[in-house]
Amino acid sequence: MSSFVFGNNVNQEDAENLGPRRVKQANAGLTARNAPKRAALGSISNNIRVQPSRAAKTGVENGCQDENAFAKPAKIFGGQENKPFSIFVEEQPARQALKPVTRSNVTKSSSTLCDITSLVRPALGPISTAKEDVAIHHDDGFDSPMVLDSTIEEIEEPTPLDRESIITTVPEYATEIYSYLREAEMRNRPKPSYMKKQQDITNSMRSILVDWLVEVSEEYKLHRETLFLAVNYIDRFLSQMSVQRSKLQLVGAASMFLASKYEEIYPPDVGEFAYITDDTYTKSQVLRMESLVLKVLSFDVAVPTANWFCDNLLKECNADDKTRALAMFLIETTMVDADVYLKYLPSVIASAAVCLARYSLGQEAWPESLSQSSQYEIGHFANCLTELHQTYINAPKHPQQALVEKYKTSKFHEVSDFQKNPPPTSLPYMS
Repeated sequence: MSSFVFGNNVNQEDAENLGPRRVKQANAGLTARNAPKRAALGSISNNIRVQPSRAAKTGVENGCQDENAFAKPAKIFGGQENKPFSIFVEEQPARQALKPVTRSNVTKSSSTLCDITSLVRPALGPISTAKEDVAIHHDDGFDSPMVLDSTIEEIEEPTPLDRESIITTVPEYATEIYSYLREAEMRNRPKPSYMKKQQDITNSMRSILVDWLVEVSEEYKLHRETLFLAVNYIDRFLSQMSVQRSKLQLVGAASMFLASKYEEIYPPDVGEFAYITDDTYTKSQVLRMESLVLKVLSFDVAVPTANWFCDNLLKECNADDKTRALAMFLIETTMVDADVYLKYLPSVIASAAVCLARYSLGQEAWPESLSQSSQYEIGHFANCLTELHQTYINAPKHPQQALVEKYKTSKFHEVSDFQKNPPPTSLPYMS
């Protein structure tokens, strides 16, 4: 059975480095001991894009191991001669035990029960059925302070509000929220030049990994924010850990699993993430890698992404569906080329994407309302806008085509069909 594999046009050197997949040795006289191992990055050949043909499983696999069932994950990555990660991460100090609660610590109440007979009220008198307001009388002849108003109509239930719009566009706190997220993106950004320190992987391999994650997110119908979070986790992990190429896909699968548990209401089971790698890794390996990723990231998984900033800007300018689709296509293309766009903050990428999308569709590129809400002028993201425009033009020729195929559908108004929606030949004036 075929499955999700990495596949795109890559150069000969990368294809040889990634190695062949395990194949059945039939009548070849080779023993199992001498058979080549299956490469973790899957099947990659020159001039052929291998599309995923293995569909997502419809239900939870029987006998799936519980996420919390594995024990001692650190031993998996430490006791081998060829360590997949070359940087040691120190263990966190053990948490001090809490002081047990004893009977002596609990203060007994000295209050006594009151006589419940003193709480009994006299019976109410008859209530008039007249339409006018009437007072309620007790048997003792005293008027009640309560008045029954028969003209009150039933109050309708309020319509449910959009949770995201409430927490991000509250006028009283919008400025403070945006300022906090601008600070958070600085704290949680990966190192732009981390790939120079990686000894066994390249930018081309990372592009193939992200391209594969795009296909996985489409197959399992995951939210776009899940994809952006997963790529953020991968880049931050690779900024601190030197990873072997045989473990790169495992890092990607575990990061997507972690992001889906954070963002999705019904995330795919861990068995699904082992399944989509053609069972190259086991469920236990995915869970242990998830534990290592969390440890390296210091459990800081709530980070602002370019997707959030872009969505917020689109709401500010009341963008239509086509403008929204084109802006989302542009920011997703920046995830594939880490060597170009990691040097830019997510808010800068989002601003450039919205500006280019509006300009491409004949709208005012950067109105004053967006300038005030984003706190950016066009000159602040001019370099990013120039490179994004070039990426937009070269998208049909890029080796990785998952995003182009994704946005060619009618769901996204065919914004990546360059015959129907050609990119602009120039850029708006940059002061």
